[in-house]
Amino acid sequence: MTDAPPKFATLGCRLNSYESEAMKDMAQTAGLENAVIVNTCAVTAEAVRKSRQEIRRLRRENPDANIIVTGCAAQTEPATFAAMGEVDKVIGNNEKMNPATWQGMAADFIGDTEKVMVDDIMSVTETAGHLIDGFGTRSRAYVQVQNGCDHRCTFCIIPYGRGNSRSVPAGVVVDQIKRLVDKGFNEVVLTGVDLTSWGADLPAAPKLGDLVMRILKLVPDLPRLRISSIDSIEVDENLMMAIATESRLMPHLHLSLQHGDDLILKRMKRRHLRDDAIRFCEEAKKLRPDMTYGADIIAGFPTETEAHFENSMKLVDDCDLTWLHVFPYSKREGTPAAKIPTQVNGAIIKERAARLREAGQAQVARHLQGQLGKTHHILMENPHMGRTEQFTEVAFDAAQTEGAIVTAPILDLRGSQLVA
Repeated sequence: MTDAPPKFATLGCRLNSYESEAMKDMAQTAGLENAVIVNTCAVTAEAVRKSRQEIRRLRRENPDANIIVTGCAAQTEPATFAAMGEVDKVIGNNEKMNPATWQGMAADFIGDTEKVMVDDIMSVTETAGHLIDGFGTRSRAYVQVQNGCDHRCTFCIIPYGRGNSRSVPAGVVVDQIKRLVDKGFNEVVLTGVDLTSWGADLPAAPKLGDLVMRILKLVPDLPRLRISSIDSIEVDENLMMAIATESRLMPHLHLSLQHGDDLILKRMKRRHLRDDAIRFCEEAKKLRPDMTYGADIIAGFPTETEAHFENSMKLVDDCDLTWLHVFPYSKREGTPAAKIPTQVNGAIIKERAARLREAGQAQVARHLQGQLGKTHHILMENPHMGRTEQFTEVAFDAAQTEGAIVTAPILDLRGSQLVA
């Protein structure tokens, strides 16, 4: 067996991708070799199935490597992965972010470490700011400011994979962003599991809006700041003020809406009603007319009738949503929703999800059409593709500087891209 640096396979969310980068640094520093690390996702039963499939594929391609499985699915179902013949070790979400875990495995993979290293995630009380240089492109960096979730939506397994909400202190976040700006990043994205709960566990319980205003004030050289998925019912006054007054905060919000019917929202144990979502979207758009919204919506939640589903369809227009992430409901054992006797037929779920996606595609087409002739400040992700302030893809025939912000008029459409 030849010595080789560890390989990583990442499934699921942007936070997982961020953590894979941090793990890569820790594994390489520890000197771990001949290992394949699979960072799994547990958001749906399908995500867990894909994680298992990926592990089997990686074992075929890497017959002599040690396969280490981590991430949310490993945290929530450690026995499932430990029982797979392809797997050498299973480590939890807290353990994966601890340098000592990687040092132990590098020192003596078989002798000194157990096959399953998964502790109670609910006992974890802190989230460290993992100081990585960003990932993806050289244009955009992601900064983890929060982890875990204190809410218990009836369909969601993620709190059991991520633990309770923990925040990275504002000073640590600001210092990291200053460092990233010094390295040449023109855009920073704040990321977390339940981003709008940031600060609740810190002294004086600051809000996400306080963090945003502090970053923009203390890092004046940062050209662009984005925030990832938020819960609109938790948005505070300072965040609304930042939306209204801070042009460096990008006019694109991804909303955790999940449904458009009040009865289903209550059965999901969400904390907002349909009118709350509409009111927020109208208010934010009034403050920032160029604001665009993405949203997560679930199709086929248990007990969902056609009339309930139609309210989700109407919400696309009522909230003027553009970028839809549609999730066909997936039964997750261990969640209250899995025990609801009136489960929706799988074929109906699939058909409703397809209708929602169609509505989303129509909204994207309308948004793209509305950009023709407008001038945008486009952050280049590679020489021929960048993104507008609203995160819309823009194609360039002439090569541009990667990482630069290019001001250009939109001349045409090409599929789901604008052309500048």
